[in-house]
Amino acid sequence: MLDDIARTAPETHLVRYSGRGAFSPGIIARAEGSSVFTEDGRELLDFTSGQMSAILGHAHPEIVATVREQVARLDHLYSGMLSRPVLDLAQRLAGTLPEPLDKAMFLTTGAEANEAALRMAKLVTRGHEVVSFARSWHGMTQAAANATYSAGRVGYGPAAPGNFALPVPDRFRPGIVDADGNLDWRRQLDLGFDLIDAQSVGSLAACLVEPVLSSGGVVDLPPGYLAALRDKCRERGMLLILDEAQTGLCRTGDWYAFERDGVVPDILTLSKTLGAGLPLAAVLTSTEIEQEAHDRGFLFFTTHVNDPLPAAVGNTVLDVLSRERLDARARELGMRLRGGLAELAGRYPVIGDVRGRGLLIGLELVDGPGGEDADKLGAAVTRRCAELGLHMNIVQLPGMGGTFRIAPPLTATDAEIDRGLAILDTALAETGGR
Repeated sequence: MLDDIARTAPETHLVRYSGRGAFSPGIIARAEGSSVFTEDGRELLDFTSGQMSAILGHAHPEIVATVREQVARLDHLYSGMLSRPVLDLAQRLAGTLPEPLDKAMFLTTGAEANEAALRMAKLVTRGHEVVSFARSWHGMTQAAANATYSAGRVGYGPAAPGNFALPVPDRFRPGIVDADGNLDWRRQLDLGFDLIDAQSVGSLAACLVEPVLSSGGVVDLPPGYLAALRDKCRERGMLLILDEAQTGLCRTGDWYAFERDGVVPDILTLSKTLGAGLPLAAVLTSTEIEQEAHDRGFLFFTTHVNDPLPAAVGNTVLDVLSRERLDARARELGMRLRGGLAELAGRYPVIGDVRGRGLLIGLELVDGPGGEDADKLGAAVTRRCAELGLHMNIVQLPGMGGTFRIAPPLTATDAEIDRGLAILDTALAETGGR
């Protein structure tokens, strides 16, 4: 029976959930550190940290110990009950954040956290309209999916009314330029809100954005943009919600990506990195907003809200990040990685841009001088990297070539960064990247 199961193609009994994409080849048997291992013994260096989540690598010994100890003591409770891991994590997270973000609730996924944040914002503002970037990804549940524009909008019926797309301030592919041909993000932002104001029925509730658009092509918001966006929100009585699913907790070289701009959101959502690969998400806001929401009967009562087991893992994640100063390590490794990618860009004309912060780096392919198609080349490079022992993820948006979204664990070694760069070099050379 087991032999028959082993020979069955994965697609025989599994729903295919990645759009038109296929499952990655091979069956993963285990993972450790910066690598995953297939059943047939192949090692793949993991340059996506799982699903951009495993910032401490796979099977980190302290995470393993926490799970073993906590699951034997207290794993799940009635959703109205509280536990010490939850109380500790709320207090400790607040300690890593600027005032006034001092109230937390814990959920499972980024989509769920964004649902809760939007629900809270709508209740507090008494509005229902939501603004997000035209290449955003905030999740696949209803409100999060309505605020997602990079994929998944076609064929599912009407979206909820009152969702507006804001142009992406992409410096490599600028939509509006100044006299020197550079992105004029202030004029683009003004125009974006002129269009939103024209369409709004006067019920703007929230603006939900990522400080670095990850699935949108690793687009880092220009310095000054986030502050200007905050001002646009304040002028309209909207709440600013920052989705730091992939950028939060040291990945960009700061504890939170918004720190660079000195902008504190009204609501912050965390997920992926908070659980270091386990399902843990958080919504954080101010005492004032939480009180207003509570007074109006805020309801987000779910099966796994404030569960003790993932909260205990979150506390361990904070322990490791603080003790090992992984914010500084992300900056250091990011400089090494970005330097290596810049060197490759000097040798491969199909590399159009290298961008990002810390250990969230984008490498964008463009059509090559010899007529190489960026979309086809990106797919070929991804396959060849996997064959050579490197797992890479490429974001392919229609008409925009492809952008490798490179996010190794913060615990990766210098040698692993160099090995990944060497494999990418070989894959580019062998697939026609020259």
